[in-house]
Amino acid sequence: MEYRVEELSRAALVSVDTIRFYQSKRLLAPPRRTGRVAIYGDDHLERLREIRRLQERGFTLGVIGRIVRDELARPDEALVEAVVGGADERRPDGSPEEFLTLTTLSERAGVPVALLEALEKEGVLIPRRHEGERRYTDADRVALRSGLRLLEYGLPLGEVLELARLHAQSARELAERAVELFDDNVRHALRREGSGDAEAAARLVEAFDALLPATVSLVAHHFRRILLAVAQEHIEAVGDQDEVAAVRFEARRRLEPPMAAEG
Repeated sequence: MEYRVEELSRAALVSVDTIRFYQSKRLLAPPRRTGRVAIYGDDHLERLREIRRLQERGFTLGVIGRIVRDELARPDEALVEAVVGGADERRPDGSPEEFLTLTTLSERAGVPVALLEALEKEGVLIPRRHEGERRYTDADRVALRSGLRLLEYGLPLGEVLELARLHAQSARELAERAVELFDDNVRHALRREGSGDAEAAARLVEAFDALLPATVSLVAHHFRRILLAVAQEHIEAVGDQDEVAAVRFEARRRLEPPMAAEG
């Protein structure tokens, strides 16, 4: 079947501008021309539907371009899908994750939309992609409520945001290094083994699913220990006798696991 651009737009449920944008990004092949009229076919319609399906799975246009041009190996495609779609699909209790708009997140967290937009701009609030849209989860609400508690105890908003910016920068640098380690020592190793695409994809996703929580736990544990140690050092340097005693007692309670009862 043949379509003019307006007809293709109606059939694919995308705008004419979107079709032309996809062509400029090499996501869509050029149309055949009859004089000055651009003629599209069923292949173009199917490609537009495929792009929509991939967007709904959370893929960015950059990744979609590599997939439709057969530039992305099947194991890598599976890994990308696990990264963009799998981390927040279920809550810790096993129930399906609820994805929230920015407005809904604002209402549930009690934080103005303008402040959320500022946090996102600074890289502190990081949305996920769900069905092609920017979405947030209950974990974001919990984190925001924790941030509000800092303000309730008198910490200045500007300095809290600066601290968050510093953390976001250092966390990104650490994450980039962690991804490099995974790529060099896991992904490339699996690729060199020459397993079939299906097996390699399954093993790659399995490795990612195992290493992600392990890495997050390790980083969180390390930061907690450093924060408690620095806090104790500070109080011991500037606090009075009662403050030092209280902090030492609390440090022992938090840092030292309870001893097993001797039988």
